Amino acid sequence: MDEQYDVIVLGTGLTECILSGLLSVEGKKVLHMDKNDYYGGASASLNLTQLYRKFRAGMDAPAMLGRDRDYNVDLIPKFAMASGEFTNILYHTDVTRYLEFRQVAGSYVFRDGKIAKVPASTAEALSSSLLGWFEKGRAKSFLEFIQNYDFNNPATQQGLDLNNVPMSAVYKKFGLEAGTQDFVGHALALHLDDSYINQPAKETYERICLYMNSMARYGKSPYIYPMYGLGELPQSFARLSAIYGGTYMLEKKVEEIVYDEAGKFVGVKSDGEVAKGKLVIADPSYFPEKVKKVGQVVRVICFLNHPIPNTGDADSVQIVIPQNQVKRQHDIYVAAVSNAHSVCAQGFYVAIVATIAETSTPEKECDAGIALLGQVIEKFVSVEDLYEPVANGVSDQVFISKSYDATSHFETVCQDVKDIYKRVTGNELKLEGKVQRLEGEQ
Repeated sequence: MDEQYDVIVLGTGLTECILSGLLSVEGKKVLHMDKNDYYGGASASLNLTQLYRKFRAGMDAPAMLGRDRDYNVDLIPKFAMASGEFTNILYHTDVTRYLEFRQVAGSYVFRDGKIAKVPASTAEALSSSLLGWFEKGRAKSFLEFIQNYDFNNPATQQGLDLNNVPMSAVYKKFGLEAGTQDFVGHALALHLDDSYINQPAKETYERICLYMNSMARYGKSPYIYPMYGLGELPQSFARLSAIYGGTYMLEKKVEEIVYDEAGKFVGVKSDGEVAKGKLVIADPSYFPEKVKKVGQVVRVICFLNHPIPNTGDADSVQIVIPQNQVKRQHDIYVAAVSNAHSVCAQGFYVAIVATIAETSTPEKECDAGIALLGQVIEKFVSVEDLYEPVANGVSDQVFISKSYDATSHFETVCQDVKDIYKRVTGNELKLEGKVQRLEGEQ
């Protein structure tokens, strides 16, 4: 350990492991350390024993739940968009060779007290129970407009330049009701709040296209999920890093971060030795003095012995509850998986309800999501602070990731990966041919 590295990475959360893998592939000498004795950090998957140790100290899991080894319960639920940035990273780094994915069976949205499938095509809009008769026609026209829009062909634009007009103008053009705007903005475009309505419509257009393209790839939903839980993902990127010379050390406590006289990072001290590095990438827990709290996320892990009602007995679903439907400032997300994904025993389902906390009673803020689940046989509640770095890391060469938010997809994680990568290297992240090209050079 007592040597020089290009990059030192602290924490084996997904963000850190992706960056470790990418930088190793580019020929950087990487040392990756974690104070825990397992991979994943905040984004780990736990077996029953670990889960009860974390949430029910001193209690054993009830025998009715089955074998310990059948469980891989995510602490942070996320699905991957089939055509999204995260899937792009998996494909172009060839990490898919370590993983097996299964499609998520359904994508639902909550409106007017009930859930229904998210309509992602003109045919689905016409048959959706979400929409009244006249609204079906308006939604169909809107989705056809999105599908046919060409930035280089004014004839397709119906007088709307999406580079400049706000999304509110697009909604007004097609006369979409507030409830329809909710599912378009939050269940199709997956915006975190309503601020997008007053911003140029191009980003929302691109997000809806991503959803539609992901949907078209497999059919039932736009989402995929790794067998054996999300904890497989950090380990797979760790393998990628190791193949390209990365060094991994678990259960390594950080005794001191070493800086030079100018306050610039020079190394990490552990077990009396100092590993020297040009820069460090870390999760917020390693640098509490360099991050700021920006909120709290509440997650409720629920065990069920039945599928979620009104989902056609789906073995897995995402449900988005748009903020306006429950008079909140943030959406509520429900992500459910089952034994079909090798994350729990036969006959059981794991549903995780998450949102950004807005009150002093965060668990109650998940009630609208929990109410959709039917009978819950076990429940584990976590309330975690959300952190962001206070500086971009360029001056002291300390690059810190953001905490994982309440969304049930990976798009915000990928944005953080790309942002840190650019600050570290000075370049935009280009994935095409990354692994294959470098293998060809060897």
